[in-house]
Amino acid sequence: MDNSEVIIDLKGVSFVYHGNHSQRPVLDNLNLQISRGQRVGLIGPNGSGKTTLFHLLMGLLRPNQGEILVFGKKRQQEKDFREVREKIGLLFQDSDDQLFCPTVAEDVAFGPLNLGRTQDEALEITRQVLKRLGLEEFEDRLTYKLSGGEKRLISLATVLAMQPEVLVLDEPTTGLDEDTVERLIQILRSSDLTYLIASHNREFLSKTTDTVYRLAQGKLARAT
Repeated sequence: MDNSEVIIDLKGVSFVYHGNHSQRPVLDNLNLQISRGQRVGLIGPNGSGKTTLFHLLMGLLRPNQGEILVFGKKRQQEKDFREVREKIGLLFQDSDDQLFCPTVAEDVAFGPLNLGRTQDEALEITRQVLKRLGLEEFEDRLTYKLSGGEKRLISLATVLAMQPEVLVLDEPTTGLDEDTVERLIQILRSSDLTYLIASHNREFLSKTTDTVYRLAQGKLARAT
C-alpha cells in the first residue's frame, strides 16, 4: 500500500468539555494529518489536550466542530468508529482503564476473541505477544496484583494482540524502568506500524518518532 496514504486527517477540530463554554477550548481549530508509515510524537503540558485528542480520534468523544477522517472515511457516529477501533490500537493513559479480566492471559486474549479469533488462535497470539514483551511467565498472573509498570506492559500487550494497523500510545513509558523502556523502543523501531505517541519523555520520542508536534493552548505546532 502506498506510504502516502493518509490514515488520520483531522480538519478544524475544536473541543470544549461540557459546562466549560466560557473558557478556552481544549482543542481550537486543530489540524493533523498522518500518513501510512509515519511515526509521530506529541508533547505538551499536563491538561493540554493530548488525551482528549486521542479520545476524539477513537470516537470516545465527539468534536464541537470540525471533521475527523480515518482510513479515508468521515467518522461521526458510533457505528463509524467501530472499524477505527478494530484497526487502531489505543493504549490508555491509565492502565486500569484497559485491564478488566482476572488474569493476564484473559486480558490479552480478549481483543483477538472479540475480533472473531478462535480460542486456540487467541491463545497463540497471547503467547507470542507476551514473549515479544519478555512476559512469558505472566500468563496466569492476577492482573490486580501487578505493579504499575507491569500493568503498563500488559496493557500494551492487549493492544498489540489485536494486531492493529496503527498504534496510538498515551504515555507508554509511565512506570517502566530503563531496561523495559529500551525494550519498548526496540519493539516500536522494528515494527512497520504507523503510530502516534504522546509522551513527556523527549528522549524516548527522539528514538521512536520521525516528527514531534507540541500541543499547547489548543494549538498544534512542530516542536523544535
